[in-house]
Amino acid sequence: MKGYCYVYILASESYPDRFYVGLADDLAARLAKHKSGSVPHTKKFRPWHIKTAVAFRNRKRAAEFESYLKSPSGRAFSKKRLQQFGEKRGPTLANGAPCNAWA
Repeated sequence: MKGYCYVYILASESYPDRFYVGLADDLAARLAKHKSGSVPHTKKFRPWHIKTAVAFRNRKRAAEFESYLKSPSGRAFSKKRLQQFGEKRGPTLANGAPCNAWA
């Protein structure tokens, strides 16, 4: 969606214990780069899928949240509160409807 900045968590399909936290204005394009191997940090653990994505209107707040998720307490929060969702259902829209845009 235009006007949003996304903080996302990717999960490796080949290495279930590997996750990646990132920030993007165009989530679908960024996921395509991760999947193609264009991102050095995620290349060797491909393929990836989006585990969690949070939309922000304010890029500064998104960057702060991304930094937090990369901190030790943020990783613990992420494991406990964010990565557990979507195990069986996949991504959903705010109204709970399935979203396959980034699959």
